[in-house]
This record gives sequence, structure tokens and C-alpha cells, in this order.
Amino acid sequence: MEVRDGRVVIEASTPGHVPVPCPVCGAPSDRVHSRYGRHLADAPCGGRGVVIELSVRRMFCDNRGCPRVTFAEQIDGLTSRYGRRTPVLQRILAALGVVLAARAVVRLALLLGVVVSRMTVLRLVMGLPDPAWAGPRVLGIDEFATRKGHRYGTILVDCETHQPLDLLPDRDADSVAAWLREHPGIEIICRDRATVFADGARAGAPDAQHCADKWHLWHNLAEAVERLVSCHRSLLRDLVEPDPQSEQPEPPPVETVEAAEEPPEPYPQGKFLDRLRDTHAAVRTQVEQGLSLREIARRLGLGRNTVRKYARAASPEAMLHGQWQNRTSKLDRFKPYLDQRIAEGCMNVSQLHRELQERGAHCSYSTLRDYVRPQRADRRAAGSTPPIARPPSPREAAGWITAHPDHLHEDDQQRLKNLLVRSPELRAAACHVRTFATIMTNREGDRLRHWIADVCADEQCGLAGFAAGLLPDLDAVVYGMSTDWSSGPVEGRVNDLKALKRSMFGRAKPPLLRKRLLLIAASRRPQRGDEPLTG
Repeated sequence: MEVRDGRVVIEASTPGHVPVPCPVCGAPSDRVHSRYGRHLADAPCGGRGVVIELSVRRMFCDNRGCPRVTFAEQIDGLTSRYGRRTPVLQRILAALGVVLAARAVVRLALLLGVVVSRMTVLRLVMGLPDPAWAGPRVLGIDEFATRKGHRYGTILVDCETHQPLDLLPDRDADSVAAWLREHPGIEIICRDRATVFADGARAGAPDAQHCADKWHLWHNLAEAVERLVSCHRSLLRDLVEPDPQSEQPEPPPVETVEAAEEPPEPYPQGKFLDRLRDTHAAVRTQVEQGLSLREIARRLGLGRNTVRKYARAASPEAMLHGQWQNRTSKLDRFKPYLDQRIAEGCMNVSQLHRELQERGAHCSYSTLRDYVRPQRADRRAAGSTPPIARPPSPREAAGWITAHPDHLHEDDQQRLKNLLVRSPELRAAACHVRTFATIMTNREGDRLRHWIADVCADEQCGLAGFAAGLLPDLDAVVYGMSTDWSSGPVEGRVNDLKALKRSMFGRAKPPLLRKRLLLIAASRRPQRGDEPLTG
């Protein structure tokens, strides 16, 4: 053993008198045909790469009935056919590839003294066997996006062990049905109310009990309540209490007299101004001679745009001071009117823009906004226009209705009470929402049919569309409201899948994504002996 070029090199040789069994027929042979050398990369030691230069034998097979004439001997735990790495290093790289993906493993391996390509790491990962799992009794099905809005796949999870079982590359009922036929014995299927999964589950496992997820049911109910509240936006504006400061009379506008613009101070003499004047005079002289800007730039060693600026400037001082004093704006004729309207308290840019258009102005909205913004900030800083309270949004009001009464603040409880007093429709909807929450919390799914009938019969509540939408999948909804099973484990594995996809910058194809998810989830499962000691 010695160190060469920063690597630990181990020279070894197999003994010459030990018989070796033939890999085909198994007959032992000690007749040597020849020897050849193998170079094996081993696990790093002390931050240095390890290389084993091994001399192995090629043997004759003495069995006349064997098709093999010669064969190379293999050493258990050290060599493999056509392998250039030891099994230990193979397992290390494969384990790192599962956790870190390919490019990160390549960078880490360089620090450890191991040279490997990313494609080799991917081959090692894809060559690992899938983790073994028993047939699930409770299966969870959900979708995941490989490219949101374009491509979707299907994830299947064992809801009892929370172990992901498989990833399907598409979101299709036939694929789900085919997978279920290959894995019989499933008793309960947890899913959302998507038609694709419902049809696939019924076709692949007709005897399984379907369980609709409670979170999706409550989310759909909250969306229905938000749409209902959106139809009563005018009532939300009435919930804003008037500010007593806004009732105070506004102070009379203060007339301001614009100061006359003073002429700019003369620039002091210096090298910069002298050089500017010389360059300006040289450019103007050649322009008067009729030379082109390109020719002037070539002669003076300047850029063509720089020469253009000198040629357009009437004097050197104009280049320093600029032409902003002489600029005109489309608002100049209307500034007195704007100042008057702003002094009256009108700060609405849209309204001012409409008024200017009626008076013949052709300015843009952004120009007017830039003119009004500084004056609006000054008036707010002076306290002349107190901020106006924002009315609650439909989503906030829907949150009051769907939230538990004990979890609301006192202000929200009072605003909800005022809102329900003003609207009999929202009051009826809130009553049905409370009943639905009680059914879901207490797992009283047998009351759901009566709840749907009451909602459909109540013309004021506005939730008949949501209640009628539960009827096509009523058995799954009733079972989901009556049991503790849900799609929570599936949502957790979908989050893990998103993290893996982001770690690979969204470039991983479904086979690699599936392999990494299954292997990582299997490594997280508690092994025997990992349970905490009790007693």
C-alpha cells in the first residue's frame, strides 16, 4: 500500500492454489489460464481516494459439458462482473444519489476524492430495487403536477403506514383501474371527489368502499359560501364604521404662490468645463463642414451617440444643465384646475382623469398619477385626509361564517352578527354551515341526507348547488363523514414529492421521481429496535 498522486493505492493478488467454481456449471477448477489486472475504486479514506490494483486469475473449466471454456474469478464483497467500483462504494454513491440527486453527489464525491459522473449516479439509483410492501388495505389516491396546468400524474399511498406505493405517469381512470386490478385486496379507497379517480376506482376495485376526503368537502363548502357572500358586497361596505375625524370640516385650502424660477448659477471654471467646451466646438465645427456623425466620431475618437449629443446641444452649458426647464407637459394648461380639485379633497386619479378628458386634455393616466402622488403624500402627512377604513372582503366574511364561533375575535363576532342581521339569506346559510360542521366533527354521516334535503328545500340559504353536487357521490361522502379515514397521508406525500421535484429543478422525469420518492420514504420508516424504551 502506498500513496500516489494523492490517492491511496493498494496492490493485491488472489492466491494461486485455491479452486474457483465455474459461474455456469458450478464445477470447481484450479487450472489457471492467465492473470490480468483490475483497477477498483473503493470508499475514500482520510479524504483521499482509494484504488485497489487487483491481480485476478482466468481459469479453465474442466467440465466438458459446460459451454464456458474459461472464466474470470470473482471475489465476494470486492468485485463484480465488469465492475470498476467495489460494492461498498457502489452502495455509498447510490444512497447519496437517492437523497441528493446526481449533480450534488458529483460535487460531494470530488471533495471525498472520488471521481464519478452524474449519469453513473443516475444509473446506480435507477438500478436499486423498489422497496417491498405488503398489499394495502386502505389506499389513498390523489394527483400531483409535473408541470402545473399541463401534465399531471397519480400518487398511490398506503393510508395505514403512510408509505407511497407507486406513481402513475398520467391522471387517467384506465391507469388507476389497471393498477387496482394488479393489486387486489383493497377494502377502502380514500380520494377526493374527482370523477377520474371515482370511475377508475369503481372499475378496478368494485367491492372497495369509497371514502371522500373531509377537508375537500369543507373547502368546497367554504367556496360556495364565499360565492354567496360575493353577491352581498354592498352589505360588507355598511360594516365599516365612520371615522369621527372624517366628519370634521376640512380646513380651507391654502393658496400657494409658485416661486419664479431662478436662473441657474454660472458653472465655475475648471478642466472639465474647458474640455467640454473644446469638444463641443470641435464637433460643431465639423458638423458645419458637412461631415457625417460617423466620420466625426472616427476623427475625434468618440462614440457616435456622444457626438450626436454634442451636435444637438446649442451650448456646452446646455449639456450640463439639461433642457428640463424648457420642457412642457400636457398638464400645464390644466394644473390650476387640478390644484383646485386637489385642494377640495379630490384625490381619486381615475375621477380626475375623466374630468380632464371632458375638458379636452389628452394626457395619460400614468402622467396624471405621477403629478397627483406627491401632493397626496403631503396631504396625508399633514393629516388633512385621514385613511378610509377598508370594508371586509368576501373571503374574510366567508371565514367568519365557516370558522368556529369560539375561534373568532370579539370584533369579528360583532361584525358577523351585524352582517347576518342585514341578510336573511346569509343568516340561513350560516345556520346550515353550523349544522354541517357538527355532522363532520361528530362523525354523524347518517344525518347528511337530511341536511341535503333541508338545504335544497330552503330557498333562502343559497347553498342548494353545493348540496346537490354531493348527490352523485353520496355514498363516499357519507362514509367519509362517518369515519376517521382521510386523504391526509396522501397530501403529506404530495408535499414530499414537490420538495423532490424542486430539488431537481423540475427536470426529473417520472421514473426517477418515482424511484427517489419510494426509496426515501422507505428509509424513513422506523426499523425494528428504533422504538423508544418505555416503563
